[in-house]
Amino acid sequence: MRAHADKAAARVAVAPMMDWTDRHCRYFMRLISPSALLYTEMVTAAAIVHGDAERFLRYNDEEHPVALQLGGSDPDWMAKATSIASSFGYDEININVGCPSDRVQSGQFGACLMANPELVATCFKAMQAETDIPVTVKSRIGIDEQDSEEFLRAFVEPLINAGCRKFIVHARIAILEGLSPKENRTIPPLNYERVYALKRDFSELEVVINGGFTDLTGIDEALRNVDGVMIGRQAYHQPYFLAELEAHLNGEWSPAPRAAVVERMLPYIDREIANGASLNSISRHMLGLFAGQPGARAWRRYISEHAHRPGAGSEVLVNALNAMPHAA
Repeated sequence: MRAHADKAAARVAVAPMMDWTDRHCRYFMRLISPSALLYTEMVTAAAIVHGDAERFLRYNDEEHPVALQLGGSDPDWMAKATSIASSFGYDEININVGCPSDRVQSGQFGACLMANPELVATCFKAMQAETDIPVTVKSRIGIDEQDSEEFLRAFVEPLINAGCRKFIVHARIAILEGLSPKENRTIPPLNYERVYALKRDFSELEVVINGGFTDLTGIDEALRNVDGVMIGRQAYHQPYFLAELEAHLNGEWSPAPRAAVVERMLPYIDREIANGASLNSISRHMLGLFAGQPGARAWRRYISEHAHRPGAGSEVLVNALNAMPHAA
């Protein structure tokens, strides 16, 4: 698989989301949005170095531009994982310094690493030495009581000195004790201005902002201040928003109708099922395609009732379309 580095500077990205942004989800999203930079679920360096690297790293060539997100804090393991992953041709390799889950903290990676920027910088240098693919960092704006522009600056400066030139910043702090990962996505208040200030202070960096973006107006405002916007749950629950956003940013491009996206998924579904995948593992990512449209409930219900059944194939999606009002 070859890298598509020319596309890696996409202004829109889809966030890495555990249990959601697997390769089936990314293939589906690529049919909706031709240019968004898609991120894998976080994969730990240990899983790649000591596990089945092919299972964790394989993807469909159509997914480009696609970035791999790695979790870890051991420079040697992160370097080895990068070396292995580099041969797969990803467009970017990203270090997770933003996930607040207990499981991630126990492994000494994720958001807790914001307290140890020198270690992150050491990991970055070890990783970048193993590949020509850009290595980037995704973080929060702070952790716990460390909630200031000074703390964010102190985190990024060692990484800048190490050569990092792209930062994806979730515009919330992470509360490492007392909030669940789900609560950490909504309870800490958004502070876009701190991310904008980072770009003003370090204009040479590529800064991508993440957190709470659900409409075109908010994204337009963000793109006036930073280089890119990363979309998370909005892109998953209402995936056609990516098509609307693509058309908004590129007036020469017209999105395919939702039904046409389904039809373009059918050959992929047939091929994946023939290779051992279940329909449900693919169709679960498509439930929100008609969100807000007439017949959306009928679409979701039909898939939910039939996709998990033994022998279910792409005909379930065709029947789900037929179960909707013609207006859809």
